[in-house]
Amino acid sequence: MEAQKNLLLDIKDLKVHFDIAAKSAWPWSKPSKLKAVDGVGIRLYEGETLGVVGESGCGKSTFARAVIGLVEATDGNVVWLGQDLTKLDHVGMREKRKEIQMIFQDPLASLNPRMTVGEIIAEPLKAFYPELAADDVKQQVKAMMAKVGLLPNVINRYPHEFSGGQCQRIGIARALILKPKLIICDEPVSALDVSIQAQVVNLLKSLQKEMGLSLIFIAHDLSVVKHISDRVLVMYLGNAVEMGEGDALFAEPKHPYTKALMSAVPIPDPDLERNKHIELLEGELPSPMNPPSGCVFRTRCPQATAGCAEKKPQLEGGDVHAVACLNVH
Repeated sequence: MEAQKNLLLDIKDLKVHFDIAAKSAWPWSKPSKLKAVDGVGIRLYEGETLGVVGESGCGKSTFARAVIGLVEATDGNVVWLGQDLTKLDHVGMREKRKEIQMIFQDPLASLNPRMTVGEIIAEPLKAFYPELAADDVKQQVKAMMAKVGLLPNVINRYPHEFSGGQCQRIGIARALILKPKLIICDEPVSALDVSIQAQVVNLLKSLQKEMGLSLIFIAHDLSVVKHISDRVLVMYLGNAVEMGEGDALFAEPKHPYTKALMSAVPIPDPDLERNKHIELLEGELPSPMNPPSGCVFRTRCPQATAGCAEKKPQLEGGDVHAVACLNVH
């Protein structure tokens, strides 16, 4: 992969920690640290889709927001085309947002209800290219609306007049109007009906091929992730536990947590679904304010040993298939 495609994004040991005020009567009490993302590293290549999966609260969305600068990174590096985004000031980061855009989870909530569809899609153009004539802006907006499957005659309507799927198409058009290189999709189909989900995912795939986009695709639905992703990153409690090419990871997951996730994916064949083995996880998800020592998954892992409490495993194995587990070789 490295020989064939250019490296766009190289994230090294990214951490996002939040200070949480102590529940104490003493004003000098030190705040606690919430470790939302705790040392995640990935590489993303030109034209590639990286799927990101994990339980709610595992840090997927915080990780995505840290990449684009909506959340400040506590430590680590986010290297975009050779430049570390974490070292840029507000003005420098604003310029980079022409190349990196985001699609949000709730399609209606992410749109300004007081703006028309045309104004919403045109807003990035007006912000970054104020010198463009109004006719040029309108022409580009209509062209982008056609790309995402919206009729030009709805350009003066408001978001509340559209369905969830149509609102997400508006969000996609807004993200693509600047012709970015990377789109971060933060659970873009989780609020949509299943049939609409398929339409939006297929739209993203066709736009990716047409415009040469790279995608970071965050989702809970593993079947959707499998359909769209070239590689998949599995996160647990702010940590990367496994990453690999989609087919290899889904066919033969190595980490116990990934195995549990994959066993929960429905199989279309009724006989296979009825007879499959589901690996249930015991215990509750630990608090990110007080994660277990060593391997963060050890308190729920059926393969945990005494050594798992002493050393934090790192992803090992390269881009094809890497796993962070002391008991997997």
